[in-house]
Amino acid sequence: MPVRRAVLVVVCTALMVLSGTAVRGTPAAPPTPAPSPGVAATDLTARLDTAVQQVMRELGIPGAIVGVSVPGVVDHTRAYGTGDKAVGTPMSVDDHMRIGSVTKTFTGTAVLQLVEQGRIALTDPIGKYVAGVPAGDDITLRMLRDMHSGLYSFEQDPEFVTTVLDELPKGPAAGAVTPQRLLEITARHPLNFAPGSRFQYANVNLVLLGMVVEKVTGQSLAEYFQQHIFDPLRLTRTSYPADGQLPAPYAHGYTLAPDGKETDASLWNPAWAGAAGAMVSTVADLKTWVLALAKGTLLDPQLQRERMAQVDRTGLGALYRFAVFDVNGWWGHNGSIPGYTTVAVAIPERNATLVVLADTDIPAQHAAGRIAEVVTQLVTPDNVYTLAAPAPAPTPTPTGR
Repeated sequence: MPVRRAVLVVVCTALMVLSGTAVRGTPAAPPTPAPSPGVAATDLTARLDTAVQQVMRELGIPGAIVGVSVPGVVDHTRAYGTGDKAVGTPMSVDDHMRIGSVTKTFTGTAVLQLVEQGRIALTDPIGKYVAGVPAGDDITLRMLRDMHSGLYSFEQDPEFVTTVLDELPKGPAAGAVTPQRLLEITARHPLNFAPGSRFQYANVNLVLLGMVVEKVTGQSLAEYFQQHIFDPLRLTRTSYPADGQLPAPYAHGYTLAPDGKETDASLWNPAWAGAAGAMVSTVADLKTWVLALAKGTLLDPQLQRERMAQVDRTGLGALYRFAVFDVNGWWGHNGSIPGYTTVAVAIPERNATLVVLADTDIPAQHAAGRIAEVVTQLVTPDNVYTLAAPAPAPTPTPTGR
């Protein structure tokens, strides 16, 4: 396969994992027995360290950060490996990293806050707020929420993938792909199915919901997130960036360049991911966020119950609830964006949290997801996180099929 074509496949895979459509739940390895009450916490953390480092060696992961807290079992946060291969800087638990599709959980919460305030209704058609959406009078916000819109998602478009591949290596100066441009790409294609008829996870649904938030509030998403989510939860190291810059300190992220070689993607502009995947955070902030998300801290209790009652069999080995996956009792989301993979999940009834950040998206298995799997085998053997392995992404063709 020519190098450029092979890299297109890799980029498509990152985009598809970002949307959740390429992630498959795979049978977990036999779970490690839970530690008995007499086992010292230091023994468990040593076993965790060994398991994480083994996965890193197997998959060639340069660096990772793991934060896991299960009351009565373990409370452990540690950085492993290298955060900058060029100079050998060790990974730090304070490092900022791109979190990909975990962004969706913030966008989904923002939409529900507007529902709670009576400023929008989930029965509203998307055409009421955003012009140019195919079948915009028929597709409701609820359909976007439930991934039932039928819209063709932009990351499947080969021209879009080629454009992104050409622009991203330019770093922070790369041309931004705006939400309006993403909508235009989507609008070039027919619907995949009749709105409301079935489930298909697509990034465009969250991009459109992000546009609704901006339209209704008159604020940018960055401003809305800051005022209504970051500040109330004191997420001081989480941001929705305007360009490719990363706040210091940050871990460098590694992906494949157009020539097929590993390259540093740290400063690639994530604007193309928008409300579906552009955010930056740290392990500490994500642990705070994911527990608040799972418990509904920022929502009316009735809305939170409705959110968590939405169930779709995704074909991914998981259940889907408005911008939240339920993977064997772990509620939250995974993410992948060039250079980085993420898992941020919680078991609300146990006040348990797990965040994994890895500085590569190159391995065939989702790097952070595979680490999350071995961690949960040790700390919650009855609740093993299994969204670890992406299916092969389709090679782009002139028709985008």
